[in-house]
Amino acid sequence: MGKGYRPGRLGEEIRRIVSDLLLRELKDPRFRGMVSVTAVDVTDDGSYATLYITALGLGKNTEPTQEEKEDILAAFRSAKGRIRTEIGRQVKLRHVPDLLFKMDTSMEYGRHMDEVLSRLDIRSGEEGVEDGETAAERGEAHGHEDD
Repeated sequence: MGKGYRPGRLGEEIRRIVSDLLLRELKDPRFRGMVSVTAVDVTDDGSYATLYITALGLGKNTEPTQEEKEDILAAFRSAKGRIRTEIGRQVKLRHVPDLLFKMDTSMEYGRHMDEVLSRLDIRSGEEGVEDGETAAERGEAHGHEDD
């Protein structure tokens, strides 16, 4: 068994277990909207696992407020013991990793990058191409120009 793959496999197993718990058992009212675990990073020695949480609100604005995010993280922290117990029950480990919870900001970052790119007003296609001639037809696709 490759030692380098163990943290990744363990992280995926923890993500699956916690996602299942969210669906079936964790009924904290602070889990408003749609809450899911997007990724789990486990340290090489298996002592810590960082769970990245994403949430979509129920209101007009699909992005939860900072207060709602803090409530969701607090709900996860209060359920930490139950989650670790279930991980220890389903995965045979000598020591169950300590769990850390963080909000996953990749969706927010993606939306921000979309806004930035749309403000740049970059047109798709190639500028300066006349009569439908493409770069490949001109021989410029791979740096080859007609001599």
